Amino acid sequence: MRRTLGRSRGGLAHFSSWAPWALWALGLALAGCSAASMPAVHSEPERLELARRAMARRDYTVATELLKSYLANNGGSRDVDEAIYRLGLCYAGAKEYPSAQVEFERLVRDYPESDSSASAAFRLGEVLFAQTRGRDFDQEYTHKALDQWQNYLSSYPGHWLNPTAQRRVAEVRARLGAKLADAGKLYLKLKLPDPARVYFRRVLDEYPDTPAAEEARLGLALCDAQQGHRAAAIEQLKQVEAAHPGGELARRAASERTRLERRPG
Repeated sequence: MRRTLGRSRGGLAHFSSWAPWALWALGLALAGCSAASMPAVHSEPERLELARRAMARRDYTVATELLKSYLANNGGSRDVDEAIYRLGLCYAGAKEYPSAQVEFERLVRDYPESDSSASAAFRLGEVLFAQTRGRDFDQEYTHKALDQWQNYLSSYPGHWLNPTAQRRVAEVRARLGAKLADAGKLYLKLKLPDPARVYFRRVLDEYPDTPAAEEARLGLALCDAQQGHRAAAIEQLKQVEAAHPGGELARRAASERTRLERRPG
């Protein structure tokens, strides 16, 4: 047992002496593998073509390096706008959204006449929205994405991505309206109808075309109920019921109306 233990200690000592060299050699090997993964480039047009091929197979790491080198070597090239756009797409594909944002902003700002500027304007909205947080948190980037898509639609009417942008705008507006409605409902639960009313009014003023608008009308009726305006609340609840026959919102409105009608006075 003692001899075995002695050998183990010696082995550990031996390992500890060469481990740093082994790790260094492993690092060189990995670096060599990484370098070997980059294709050989014989001309700048070939570099751009190789980047296109790498993107086609979703090898964004290789494509990104090729495009960065192309842009560094070809600032005045006629294809520089395509390279910037593709670099933005590579960053977006790798989920490096702030870097993608920089490239799309650069293209829209510096090359407004480019064939890729319209698509870059749309993609800029996408990478801005990708940086937003959940509905319960601050919606700074949601507002930025909404503004960007609306700007894209006004600047590039008829572009092939217009229908997608219109859907994005509707989805984002619904999200922002729902967030305001959620704040109003929270104040209602706290028995604070005045601040609740402010949020519900904002929904109707800013997002009247979203699903949150009817939720806000129901909320305003409940504000009236909490403040003792029984008749006004009942009338508003009836309107919500009529607007959504058979739906969940109508069921909730009917429940609240029945409760108010049974209340004395």
